[in-house]
Amino acid sequence: MVSNKILIVDNEPDIVHLLSIHLKREGFDPIGTTDSQKVLGIIHREQPDMILLDVVMPGMNGIDLCARIREEYDTPILFLSCKSEVSDKVLGLSIGGDDYITKPFSMAEVIARIKVNLRKKRTAQSGEADSVMCVNGIRADMDEHTVTADNNAMNLTSKEFDLLVLLMSSPNRVFTVRQIFERLWDTYGYENDYRTVMVHISNLRKKIDASLKEGRPNPIQNVRSVGYKFVSP
Repeated sequence: MVSNKILIVDNEPDIVHLLSIHLKREGFDPIGTTDSQKVLGIIHREQPDMILLDVVMPGMNGIDLCARIREEYDTPILFLSCKSEVSDKVLGLSIGGDDYITKPFSMAEVIARIKVNLRKKRTAQSGEADSVMCVNGIRADMDEHTVTADNNAMNLTSKEFDLLVLLMSSPNRVFTVRQIFERLWDTYGYENDYRTVMVHISNLRKKIDASLKEGRPNPIQNVRSVGYKFVSP
């Protein structure tokens, strides 16, 4: 199966490198650049399936570049930006962006939003909400940052939400504790304290158990000596 090509455009080489590592782990084919002047040529040559675009770029900024891209291509564009004001998000989306994530971002959310937008592209006529994941009775809305289990609202911390989104984004895939840690904590100053992953998993499972209908098994399962997975029937 051919991997989806993801073009990463960011003025920080470290971010391009970090995103490339995580995208490769998820089976994508990342292409990175820090030069906004080269983007149109790369798009023409590589025909990426999606573009991650920094707003603050030297030369041509991300907003202007998005407008230029939209003159020729309808490739999904996910903005990555340190600008978090509502007006900035509205401008980015109104100029042709498909999604907008503010920095510092969670790798889990970036991966999930990439998958959601690619699915939206493939099933444009399905009418499915482009920022909502529904798997095995759990519904996560990434725009509203809300979660329900069997239609019962759950009150999750930000990190619990990111953890749930990561597991739901790849149903039935087993993530090791180390993989979870690297995706959710690698930019947060922790020093390989994998116990924090297990604590968050435990707390998340308890909240899901409290919200599921009686008798329903928890979709987050421990795979002995390996890690955790989110089960999809």
